[in-house]
Amino acid sequence: MAKTRPSKSDLDSYIIKGTNNIVRAGDCVLMRAPETDKPPYVARAEKIEADNRSNLKVRVRWYYRPEESHGGRRQFHGAKELFLSDHFDVQSADTIEGKCVVHTFKNYTKLENVKPEDYYCRFEYKAATGAFVPDRVAVYCKCEMPYNPDELMVQCDGCKDWFHPACVGMGIEQAKQLDLYLCSDCASIDEKKPEIKLTESPVMNGKLEPKMATKRQKK
Repeated sequence: MAKTRPSKSDLDSYIIKGTNNIVRAGDCVLMRAPETDKPPYVARAEKIEADNRSNLKVRVRWYYRPEESHGGRRQFHGAKELFLSDHFDVQSADTIEGKCVVHTFKNYTKLENVKPEDYYCRFEYKAATGAFVPDRVAVYCKCEMPYNPDELMVQCDGCKDWFHPACVGMGIEQAKQLDLYLCSDCASIDEKKPEIKLTESPVMNGKLEPKMATKRQKK
C-alpha cells in the first residue's frame, strides 16, 4: 500500500534551539558539521518548511571555503573569505548552530572591528565545474596578487598603487609609521623633475616672463 507523502508548509521564521536567535529566509547561518573537529558550515537559508509531523527543514545555498573549492586556498584568500556556490541542499533545522553575516568584499574592508560571525564574499562558485564569477579580479603590488584584507598594504602617494611591505623591502612596523610613501618608480620620476632656480626672477624688463617646468608622466 502506497504511503501518503506528508504535506509541507512554509514558515516565516525559525528560532534556533537553545537561543533567542530568529532565522528567516535570506539569513546566513552556521550549520553543524558532522565532524566535531571541523568548523561549522556556512549557508544562506532560502526557505524554511515543516511537515505535518512537525519536522522542520531548511533549504540552503552553501557557501564554500577556499580549501573546499577546486584549486584550494591561495595566498590572496582571506581567513574569513567564502564563495557563494550553486550547491543547494535540504537540511534539518536542528543543525543550525547560529547566525552570521556574509558581507560584500567592499563592506567587509570598511569594518573597524571584525567579529567572529563576520565573513565576506567576492566570488560566486560553480561547484560542478570549479569556475568562478567573476573570473578576473584586480591585482596589486609587484607580486601582482589580488587584495587580501588580512594583509597590510601601503599606498604609493604618486601612482596610488598598493604594495605589500615585504615586496618593497620594508618591515611591518616601519610601514605602519609611514606618513608618505613613494614606490621605486615614482621616487625615480620625482628625482628627475626639473627645478626652477629661486635666484632667477621671472620678471624681466618690467614684463612677466613665464617659466614652465615639464611634468613627466609615468607611462
